[in-house]
Amino acid sequence: MVEKEETVISEEEAAQYDRQIRLWGLEAQKRLRASRVLLVGMKGLGAELAKNLILAGVKALTMLDHQQVSEEDTRAQFLIPTGSQGRNRAEASLERAQNLNPMVEVKVDTDNIANKSEEFFCQFEAVCLTCCPRDVMITTDQLCRKHNVRFFAGDVFGYHGFMFADLGDHEFVEEKPKVTKVGQGVEDGPEAKKAKMEPSETVLVKKTLSFCQFKEALEVDWRSDKAKAALKRTPVDYFLLQVLLKFRTDKGRDPQPESYVEDSELLLQIRNDVMDSVGVSSDLLPDDLFSYCFSEMAPVCAVVGGVLGQEVVKALSHRDPPHNNFFFFDGITGNGIVDCLGAK
Repeated sequence: MVEKEETVISEEEAAQYDRQIRLWGLEAQKRLRASRVLLVGMKGLGAELAKNLILAGVKALTMLDHQQVSEEDTRAQFLIPTGSQGRNRAEASLERAQNLNPMVEVKVDTDNIANKSEEFFCQFEAVCLTCCPRDVMITTDQLCRKHNVRFFAGDVFGYHGFMFADLGDHEFVEEKPKVTKVGQGVEDGPEAKKAKMEPSETVLVKKTLSFCQFKEALEVDWRSDKAKAALKRTPVDYFLLQVLLKFRTDKGRDPQPESYVEDSELLLQIRNDVMDSVGVSSDLLPDDLFSYCFSEMAPVCAVVGGVLGQEVVKALSHRDPPHNNFFFFDGITGNGIVDCLGAK
């Protein structure tokens, strides 16, 4: 493995990223400035994530998308200028993305991610997939795990959004308040026996967290006693995601407002099949839930893109505990839930 040259932060970069350096430290910013990220899928969520990573100051961002701009894309994708319908989504997003931060190298790739070779993924420190079929996400995650590349996936379906992370065995540092033990010779009493915390002083504690792969997280056996016990605290959005990914596989697209009636009926049918196959009652996903899964909602893209961007930054900088492994957001209630599902 070729060793990377030490990243040096110039005076111009130090001024540009001053606030971030104060927040997570110079070493963390250096790691970001040495990182190349692949972002697949330039719809609304992809635009939010691109913005967040470019402003954070990664070394390079490659935006990959083989699809053309549609009318629906213009509702939530703020990087695409008006009148871009028919252009490639990544190419249409390039100019505004690059203008966000000229210090970051922004590239475009118009190939289909499914056609990429295994070696292609090795040039990146992190890969993030949006708008992709389930089998592509599973295969890409397996390739990333093989080559020690951090893998992320995310999507927004109407008012609902999710993100997933597979960082393998991830090492990071967490800032903790400094704790000093009470020395000998102090007065007796309950307060004297307690360790004292110095709020003004902190220490960095090294930790390791193990992640499972996307395939394992999706293929939980809910018939086991352990899974049944955990079912009550499992977000219903986990099962909603399974239904929506099956719809995407079967139809080659996501539910669309213009085919609302047809798609709603198909979603209910897929729900019954999916829930039956995993041994969970269909009642867990009420019929009216699927009426909120059409198109991309810009506010939901902003929330999920913010969390996803934050997690990519934490993974690349090795700073602060990451979400392991799912984050689900319900835009109707405004609730976000982090849950760890699958073998560890």
